[in-house]
Amino acid sequence: MQVLHLRDEFIKLGQALKAAGLVESGVEAKEVIQEGLVKVNGQTDTRRGKKLYPGDIVSYNGEEVKIED
Repeated sequence: MQVLHLRDEFIKLGQALKAAGLVESGVEAKEVIQEGLVKVNGQTDTRRGKKLYPGDIVSYNGEEVKIED
């Protein structure tokens, strides 16, 4: 499991996918999120602007990313 450290209080879902290297661009992040391919804490989430906080886990394409301080 990859760990993504926050610089601010939260990170948005689309930004997190890009920062973790799971997608190449913001456009790709938007597409995979809207297609329902991304899960946050085990639940499908289609909101690109979903705020992620420490402890949240993002799953996409067989990869997991944990959000930490």
